[in-house]
Amino acid sequence: MKQFDIAIIGGGPGGYVAAIKAAQAGKKVCLVEKDKLGGVCLNRGCIPTKTMLKSIAVLNTLRESGEFGIIGADITKAAIDIKKLLQRKSEVVKKLTGGVGMLLKANGVTIYKATATFVDKNTLDLGAEQVKADNIIIATGSVPVKLPIPISGAETCPCHVPCTSRDACTPLITSDEALELTEIPGTMVVIGGGVIGIEFAYVYANLGTKVTVIEVMDRILPMVDEEITTDVGKMLTKLNINIMTNSKVTRIEGAKVYFESGGKEQCAEASKILMSVGRAPSTEGLNIEALGLKMDRRAITTDEHMKTNIPGIYAIGDVNGKSMLAHTASMEGIVAVENILGHQAKMYYDKIPSCIYTHPEIASVGLTEKQAIEKYGKDKVKIGKFPFAANGKATVEGESKGMIKVIVDSEFGEILGAHLYGIHATDMIAEVVLAMNLESTAEEISLVVHAHPTVSEVIPEAFHAALGKAIHSI
Repeated sequence: MKQFDIAIIGGGPGGYVAAIKAAQAGKKVCLVEKDKLGGVCLNRGCIPTKTMLKSIAVLNTLRESGEFGIIGADITKAAIDIKKLLQRKSEVVKKLTGGVGMLLKANGVTIYKATATFVDKNTLDLGAEQVKADNIIIATGSVPVKLPIPISGAETCPCHVPCTSRDACTPLITSDEALELTEIPGTMVVIGGGVIGIEFAYVYANLGTKVTVIEVMDRILPMVDEEITTDVGKMLTKLNINIMTNSKVTRIEGAKVYFESGGKEQCAEASKILMSVGRAPSTEGLNIEALGLKMDRRAITTDEHMKTNIPGIYAIGDVNGKSMLAHTASMEGIVAVENILGHQAKMYYDKIPSCIYTHPEIASVGLTEKQAIEKYGKDKVKIGKFPFAANGKATVEGESKGMIKVIVDSEFGEILGAHLYGIHATDMIAEVVLAMNLESTAEEISLVVHAHPTVSEVIPEAFHAALGKAIHSI
């Protein structure tokens, strides 16, 4: 039986980053992955969806080329070949997952392609053999969940014969299958108006699908600042996406989705029904019950150091249910390793950015305006806004839609939150995250020189506005 300092279960953004950092610290490390390296993010999440979105962005740029003085380009036949899009997506995924494998091997990490089951808190059964480790990090990710509602017919393949492409002809799908459809559906119902649901609604609406989004809450993207959500809703409506809020799905029958809205039962029928109501921690097969791990429903309970209630066992990423984002998992992996090494590292979940890759993009960190007022009181909060339409580079790019909104403590100038809706929003949010981590004030950011013309100039402009001294806006 091989002995390791650290064994990691799961090769996603949390697991493989933890493995590399531990190996760089001189530890003997093994990583166990039952499927493909890269986890959900690289294989069935972040990277595949952004690859699809890039193809859509290129098509839209081509269609709008006339506005930039381009002549002679015949755009009447411009369209996306879904099979070629899927081929490119697969190539991108293969390249990146292959890179993860090379990094692990280069750092001396032992990789096992197997399913890990706990024998005890220091022993893992991998099927063909067992391994021991002084510390074990659980990084098994999450799986799509379905609503606890009656479902009939929608999960039955209508071919009635052995089918090699069941997902292509079955109405009810999850995000996993939505990434592999070889034909663009004519109609689609998306159940759930969260990040995943809205990104897929945006993708398929741009591909020509007539999309209806059904959301139980009073607005889509409830984690985003309400003012920005309103603007996003308008953008989606222009794409002919039908958004039904305050609507509760009650049952699915074949290709029909029944839901309650406005006190009445309504029905939406579509060739594809995307169940996008979130993800749940994946712990099946680990035999964690035998360890006595403390759980919060399906999630493994951890503290800010990523420790579980069992000494030597850590849980990172989606499996602990705290923040189901790839970059969260990566940092949790680093924090877990640092603590194994004897350092006192911890997670700061209030400074984790969240990004949504529609067009324009959406990016947020910290509190929304409503949350800040509820927590501190209206007189203790200052708001600064700046429209992208007033930014020179955004106007040059033809990308003047959107705004930036910052929330600041009125007494000390502490940054409480920032919300961007516009071009390069997902890249620029990092500057605000850095400022928050360094405890910079609104005044300090307003005095940071940004190159002109750049879209990033919207950031100091918004903080000038929060201080009541807006320069390029009224």
